[in-house]
Amino acid sequence: MKMLVLVLVLFCAGSGWAADKVAPSISASPPVSTAIKGTVLEVKDVEAYTYLRLKTRDGETWAAVNKTPVKKGAEVTIENPMLMSNFESKSMKKTFDKIIFGSLAGAGGAMAAAHAGIDKAAPLADIKVPKAVGPNAQTVAEVITRRDQLKDKTVLVRGTVVKFNAEIMNKNWVHLRDGSGSASNNTNDVLVTTKDQAKVGDVVVAKGIVHTDRDLGSGYSYKVLIEDATLQK
Repeated sequence: MKMLVLVLVLFCAGSGWAADKVAPSISASPPVSTAIKGTVLEVKDVEAYTYLRLKTRDGETWAAVNKTPVKKGAEVTIENPMLMSNFESKSMKKTFDKIIFGSLAGAGGAMAAAHAGIDKAAPLADIKVPKAVGPNAQTVAEVITRRDQLKDKTVLVRGTVVKFNAEIMNKNWVHLRDGSGSASNNTNDVLVTTKDQAKVGDVVVAKGIVHTDRDLGSGYSYKVLIEDATLQK
């Protein structure tokens, strides 16, 4: 169950979800097979996210999506929906018996970028970070392409934080890019877990252990990531 909650929060993307802690008895249902359509009855914006109370053919329900301008009375579709029970939103100061997490259809590039793991606050095209110094120093691309040789070894990677998810399963989840690699073969972005804090746009040196073939379930798996890292700015 804890792993399923982790997968859900990573899927939602963006650090804003970190402000909404799950209640101890939270439960998650498998992803709903079809999109949810409804009329917006109420809109609540918090930080980078939008909560919507919807009237659907099956009755009223709450949904949560990345922050997007939505007007009361609008007809919307929630794609990739997943139902959560007993979800406590600190931002809303409310515990939802049931709430749908997903993406708002037609919300544009910002929504698509968020679900692709790209934070628009970071100028990705301009990222060019010098390689860390030391015998264990690697670029992002080297960690990914040399993952078999680096498995279970400590590495140093300097990169720009392009995404930060805080306090998930007692860890912070950081995506780093340094300008190496290519988006076409997924060698330009590496995931790092850490107890340390950072924000999008920070340039940090991550020191951690390379682990490979991590499967979080529900289709979320990583060929390589750097775990239990420390971050130095």
